Amino acid sequence: MTPTTPPARGADPADAPVALRLRGLTKTFGAARVLRGVDLDVRAGEVHAFIGANGSGKSTTIKVLAGYHDADEARCEVAGEEVPLTSRAAKRHDGLRFVHQDLGQVPELSAVDNIALAHGYRRNRLGGIDWRAQRELTRRALERFGTRVDIDLPLATHSAVVRTELAISAAMHGWEPGSGVLVLDEPTAMLPPAQVERLFDVVRSVRDSGAAVLYVSHRLDEIFALADRVSVIRAGAVVATYDVADVTADELADVMVGEQGAAVRDVQKAATASEEVVLRATGLTGRTMRGIDLELRRGEVLGVAGLVGSGSEEVPYAVAGRLTGPHGGTVVLTDGGRAADIPLVPGNRIAEGVFLEASVAENLTVSSLSTVRRGPRLSARRERSVVRDWIQRLGISAPGADAPISTLSGGNQQKVVLARCLNRSPRILAMSEPTAGVDIATRARIYDLVAREAAAGLSVVVTSSDPQDLVALCSRVLVVRDGRVVAELVGDEVTETVIVRAIEGIRAA
Repeated sequence: MTPTTPPARGADPADAPVALRLRGLTKTFGAARVLRGVDLDVRAGEVHAFIGANGSGKSTTIKVLAGYHDADEARCEVAGEEVPLTSRAAKRHDGLRFVHQDLGQVPELSAVDNIALAHGYRRNRLGGIDWRAQRELTRRALERFGTRVDIDLPLATHSAVVRTELAISAAMHGWEPGSGVLVLDEPTAMLPPAQVERLFDVVRSVRDSGAAVLYVSHRLDEIFALADRVSVIRAGAVVATYDVADVTADELADVMVGEQGAAVRDVQKAATASEEVVLRATGLTGRTMRGIDLELRRGEVLGVAGLVGSGSEEVPYAVAGRLTGPHGGTVVLTDGGRAADIPLVPGNRIAEGVFLEASVAENLTVSSLSTVRRGPRLSARRERSVVRDWIQRLGISAPGADAPISTLSGGNQQKVVLARCLNRSPRILAMSEPTAGVDIATRARIYDLVAREAAAGLSVVVTSSDPQDLVALCSRVLVVRDGRVVAELVGDEVTETVIVRAIEGIRAA
């Protein structure tokens, strides 16, 4: 493994041509220096992965390129043209396009309207909207990737991958073919696994047109499936760039986070659960569940696996009494408690998990105000103590307890959501997609914390579209297909290969 260190400033790259050249990017927030001289070259006709742990400076780099933040210092060129980054008022180069993780769409509006909101409506000679031209423009944009949908339906009715394809199409609207840089920030974070390869085909087609793709992802398997080169940012600086063919996942993990890279591989599962049953669910039904039964034992981390739409994703919500829409079945806690008392780590952190304008402290304590109360009033001193304790236990990186949670990275927001649930001292916890959009180090912390809590008696029901989560956390996994439990995997059967085969209905050889 021989890394290509970032080239010296002003040096020509060994391989031509360079679509994006970034030199000496620095950025401070108050007294904190977040970026310490980022150097990066992205070549035309390549998918260049950009990876780093939460808090490494990856997101800040992208936000500076997009004009959300201004740089303290930087030199940037796109297709050989200098682009100012030190002023948010400065217009970014037209060849630099972005698709952010939240997509920036209006789900209630159609594909036609969403593209128009980004680039303006076509007008007729009288100044009105030329709907025929606008629809034709939208169809052409989507056909670039072979996407065929009803463009007049609200985006909320389309699949996640179609919405992502639309966002990429909108970003590339009016873009000269084979030029520029497309920046994709965690484009698969909310996609089900079955739709990821379809998005990869879209990204490859952009690359094959001669354009450059800067691909930001926490998932190392995506890097090896898609990228040509990969750059690692750590502590605000790019520390190495590799040809993907010359590096392994373990080596990348170690470069990203040092000793923490190995931590995710060394996390010990919770000890064997006791025989005491703490929860029984019978005949659970929902939008896709068709009668699911399960028992959860004291100190057990029970996994639920299945494709999106199989019914598996509804199980944690049903167990915690949070399932919306038509549903049925019974959930009985053997200690006489209620399902509504079970805290839930939801699958969609932004939509269901955090109050973006509230502070870290408010988000962490909102479900357990009794822990920060003194008599009839809330105690600011107790709140600070509780929050400080969880920040230390989970390694939450935040400017302070009073900082808006929106200023935290996705991984640190996820830690706050988990801390909020655990601060209630529950006997049972429900988790959906607990590591969506988080880096390796955060995964390791989540795995380790859940294992420790389970060893102390916490019982957990967890569902994840990532088999690695279930392998790391669970010694028993229920496999759901077509709304029903079709297999139970125990002990040595809980491997990624066996889980995937069971999910897909492939019989073991």
